[in-house]
Amino acid sequence: MSNQPVIESIYTDGACTGNPGPGGWAVVVYFNNGSVHEMGNSSQHTTNNKMEMQAAIAALQYFTTSSQTQPITLYTDSEYLINCVTKWVKGWKKKDWKKADGKPVQNQDLLETLDQLNSSLVKWQHVRGHSGNIGNERCDVIARSFAIGKIPSLQQLQSGNAYQTVSPTNQPNVVKVSDCNDESTLINKNTQETSAFALDITTMEPSTATVAATTDEKPPEMRVLQLRNLVETLRIADEISEKGYLITSSELADLMDVHASAVTSRGDQWRWRNWIVSRVRREGNQILWELERGDQVSNGDNS
Repeated sequence: MSNQPVIESIYTDGACTGNPGPGGWAVVVYFNNGSVHEMGNSSQHTTNNKMEMQAAIAALQYFTTSSQTQPITLYTDSEYLINCVTKWVKGWKKKDWKKADGKPVQNQDLLETLDQLNSSLVKWQHVRGHSGNIGNERCDVIARSFAIGKIPSLQQLQSGNAYQTVSPTNQPNVVKVSDCNDESTLINKNTQETSAFALDITTMEPSTATVAATTDEKPPEMRVLQLRNLVETLRIADEISEKGYLITSSELADLMDVHASAVTSRGDQWRWRNWIVSRVRREGNQILWELERGDQVSNGDNS
């Protein structure tokens, strides 16, 4: 550990297109000397909660493997994840992984791994998503990229504080690695030897990061699945519109699969697909939005 900087904080995030659907997770590690280490991967069929948990598992495995004795803060925008790890897991274990209604706890395998990796050195801290926090925003970009089948460039710390940048290449199972001395080599992606601490993430779901870097190169079944997920998203938007629900900027951003800033920067009224989106009011620090079917508005009494 003497040759390695001290980990100060770790950010994690998970993303999923469709929930369930293709997903991705991300980890960004910050060190006391300003260094940064980034990790991420994908799963073809998963849920948002699974991706949040697997990001945290990767983060805790990295921290455990470092053998660091100084405490760290682990930031996540998932209150559900924090509650699972710091509150609910104790009761679930006592009840043989059954909830209050007697039904089995979902994702027990991941929760057991999180519980084993967690320690008193880890302080779990909630951070609001899409709020401009640099670590959270970077994790969001990485996780969303993996979720849609794109492999982002990751900055990774090697032994001796050298950096490697992992980025997509035309070779499906090969990653180009460049360190700070501008020397480049090719390593086999399947070895997962992409950091100073060789991670053995055995609890992770099968990776789809090597599937294609662009949507056009994806297999037909994945493209069909994404279309189905899109239809489900549009159905949810229709239900929100029909029942007159008001949603926050972050919820609207999740629905549209964009950053919250892309929502708030559009003004008080604008069109998204089949809907007219209108800013209704502000409650505290939250802006509330309303969705109304644009075709029904234009047709008036003909609806």
